[in-house]
Amino acid sequence: MLPSDAKNMADLKNNLKKPLIFPKKCGIIYLAKNVERPEMIPVFRFERNGCMKLKKFGSTEQKVYDLAAPIITGMGLLVWDVRYEKEGAGWYLRIFIDSETDAVSISDCERVTAPISDMLDREDPIPQSYTLEISSAGLEADLIRESHFDACIGCEVQVKGFRAFADGSRERIGVLKDWDKDGILLAAPEGEEKLDFAALAYVKLYFDFNA
Repeated sequence: MLPSDAKNMADLKNNLKKPLIFPKKCGIIYLAKNVERPEMIPVFRFERNGCMKLKKFGSTEQKVYDLAAPIITGMGLLVWDVRYEKEGAGWYLRIFIDSETDAVSISDCERVTAPISDMLDREDPIPQSYTLEISSAGLEADLIRESHFDACIGCEVQVKGFRAFADGSRERIGVLKDWDKDGILLAAPEGEEKLDFAALAYVKLYFDFNA
């Protein structure tokens, strides 16, 4: 269960031997591992929204994706994303997994970690030191790559604009009808509208936690 308040987060930190750094993204269970701290620890992320940009894999991310995808697919899961990012003084290799049938659990993250870690040790696609994180994509996964938009046609999404829309609101919830390099076609209760990526803070899958 995700912690719901600061007290729960403090309890989680106090139960671990070393202090944790909480990175950018929210509502996602993940496992982290690095050279100095080889044990896998469950961590919960906070959300901080950034700009809406379509991203392509870098060379390192593509290399890791090509190596990891057959392993993860063979375990009945999907690779949602691979990100190789620098935060502070450290580098992070983040592999996000998803499932076509069930919600991804921390057990799925644990199950994937060992074979992926072994593969990375064997293939050594990244020569420098880094932290490996195996994460769930989350119920409200961000759509940031072309493959995400292709996979989510017909899905309910939530979008947020940098500025208010014509009706004064900054958020829309609707069905992703189509997309191109410039933006998305959203079918919302207000009607169908074309929204340009340049005007959006984010597009993510929508999940009604109150339903």
